[in-house]
Amino acid sequence: MARSGSLSEFERRLAEQRREDDRLDREQRKQDREQEKARQQAHLESRQAEADTMTAAVQDQVKVLAEVLTSVLPRPALTFERLMTTAKVAPFDPGELGQGPAAPDWSEFAPVPPQGLNRLLRARYDRQLEQAQGRFQAAEAEHRRRAAQRRQALAVAKAEYDRMVTQERARAVQRNAYVAERQSAFAAGDPGAVEWFASSALKASRYPDGFPREHQVAYQPGNRSLTVDAELPPVSVVPAVRAYRYVRARDVIEPVPRQDSEVSQRYDRLLSCVALRTVHEIFTVTPPEVVAAVTFRGRVTTIDPATGQPSRAHLVSVSAGRDVFGELVLAAVDPVACVARLNTVVAAG
Repeated sequence: MARSGSLSEFERRLAEQRREDDRLDREQRKQDREQEKARQQAHLESRQAEADTMTAAVQDQVKVLAEVLTSVLPRPALTFERLMTTAKVAPFDPGELGQGPAAPDWSEFAPVPPQGLNRLLRARYDRQLEQAQGRFQAAEAEHRRRAAQRRQALAVAKAEYDRMVTQERARAVQRNAYVAERQSAFAAGDPGAVEWFASSALKASRYPDGFPREHQVAYQPGNRSLTVDAELPPVSVVPAVRAYRYVRARDVIEPVPRQDSEVSQRYDRLLSCVALRTVHEIFTVTPPEVVAAVTFRGRVTTIDPATGQPSRAHLVSVSAGRDVFGELVLAAVDPVACVARLNTVVAAG
């Protein structure tokens, strides 16, 4: 009977252990499912955020292109004074040469004096003192040698710095003399000076990354007209993608293409903006008695499919007199319609 009772107790405990194991197993599986669900949710959110970031980058790029004209309207005009320069040199920095090596400290060499009047201890101390003085004198000599080397190196570095400062100041003086000469010639209506200053203004104009900066300027003093021939960006500057979307079913980020018609419209608008911007910048930096009319001609370099040779296709042109152009509210115009109107006015005139 006792053995039967022990067996029943064992079986009961075994059953309890199994139930506990089953409970722990269920809790572990539940925890694993929750963790997997959280991991999947985090992955989905991360991929969606990635798609949103890519979409925002495209939208920012489109916004920059849309503001090619309006973004420059508040900017101050380039002047000859702004083309002047000053020598920009940092103060002399000696670096490690500015701090000399620390002189040796006798306290770090001196032996500890003996206590009492023991002659043996006193004799040993005298020998130690003599040796310490020798080491100290050697350290002082080494310090003087290193200090002299530092002073020499510092003098060389300072002389090199002074030469650099002199050169920078000479370049600034030479540059400013050249600008002043150009300014005088510009005031006299010299074609070369007018072309140089107009070209300087166009070079200083900040465009988005990837825009070509090549241009040629020609000035006719007889009718005070200035012509700008410029390289335009290719149509690929307009993003062919409108947005990016995350497809959960396939766990991929797909581009949402921009319609070809929209790409063409945005590109035409961009080219008109570049043309109007160029005319605006030229009129802004030149007085009426020097420039009365501006013509912009924009071309883009492509590859001729028939020959495989580079070809420059004419894409946009606009001509405007100062009076007519001055009446425009550039912040509010439709660029394409504005270019068409200006060319109509010129043709009618």
